[in-house]
Amino acid sequence: MFYVGFASAVNAQQATASQVQWQQILKQAQGQTVYFYAWGGAKPVNDYLRWASKEIASRYKIRLQHVKVADITEALSRLKAEDGGKSAIDLLWVNGENFSYLKEQNLLLGELNSRIPNTSLLANEQLPLDSDFGVPIDGFEVPWGVGQFNLIARSEVFNEATVTPSTLLAAAKQYPGRISYPRPPEFHGTTFLKQLLVALTHSDKRLYAPVTDAAQTELLPVLWAYLEQLHPLTWQQGKAFPSSNTEQLGLFQQNQLVMAVSFNPNQLFKEQSANKIPQSAQRLVFSLGAITNSHNLAIPKGAQSPEAAMVVIDFLLSEFAQTQKLTGEWGDPAVIKALVDEAATLPAQQELHSSWQQVIEALWQQRYGA
Repeated sequence: MFYVGFASAVNAQQATASQVQWQQILKQAQGQTVYFYAWGGAKPVNDYLRWASKEIASRYKIRLQHVKVADITEALSRLKAEDGGKSAIDLLWVNGENFSYLKEQNLLLGELNSRIPNTSLLANEQLPLDSDFGVPIDGFEVPWGVGQFNLIARSEVFNEATVTPSTLLAAAKQYPGRISYPRPPEFHGTTFLKQLLVALTHSDKRLYAPVTDAAQTELLPVLWAYLEQLHPLTWQQGKAFPSSNTEQLGLFQQNQLVMAVSFNPNQLFKEQSANKIPQSAQRLVFSLGAITNSHNLAIPKGAQSPEAAMVVIDFLLSEFAQTQKLTGEWGDPAVIKALVDEAATLPAQQELHSSWQQVIEALWQQRYGA
């Protein structure tokens, strides 16, 4: 009984200390500006961040400035140049090989999971939130939302609820020039290639470990052989590709394409509710499951407003902000326990190790990027 009581007292003291520390952070954060480097390629995302900026200004007297980038590698280039010194970036929307690089180079502020109160709300038991493309998060970033790769297609294109490389090739033959995918390294396009690779190699276990010369020599030729069959049948005969999933969705809406790709399992319903795509359109996943990962928030070690950045993350993890993100126009799935709907989750496929992404993109560029 003595030890139980002693442990309870210690825990109470730690909780009190954390609360005092957080109150100090809230006080320091007032009046600060957070320069948030995040993808700016989708109107629903931009609108959500505009809403969040107003809420954060009203609640905390913090100015959240969305710095829109076409690709987060633009932020990485700046952080590399700053080399850990004072940074123009206070907050990053990041995952995958970009997070792996930043962590490896010791460019991120750590212990976010113990500093930010609302990280206790994360649905770590229901969702794969502990690692990012096979790299342990270790408190250097905080999950913000969940992505699950899926296809949106006209109802007549696929007969089954799942897609395989062979049924995709058959659809391309039936609808020549009307199937495509975003040009890598745009992440939707790269993930499309990864879904094909998983299916073509029967989810080879080497895809989930750091890439080796032997593994890529044995596994990647099957992907290139498949694309050699697919590309002549695609939009622009595989000599050009949509620049993003947003452009591809636009081509789908205009009926130039019969298929689009998405990382948001709710996007089909959002587009249908806005009458932007036919009500008969369907959502499909690859037969081995939808590649699933979290997208995350991180603070550079040299951030000039780290306190305010932590307050922003805390707000974005609140049930209020997560509900708005889920039920609003964006429809991005929540990562907190109170809002996770397992029934609405797509069958999941593990994300590949981050090292595969760079290899796939580089070799694709060599073959098809000219």
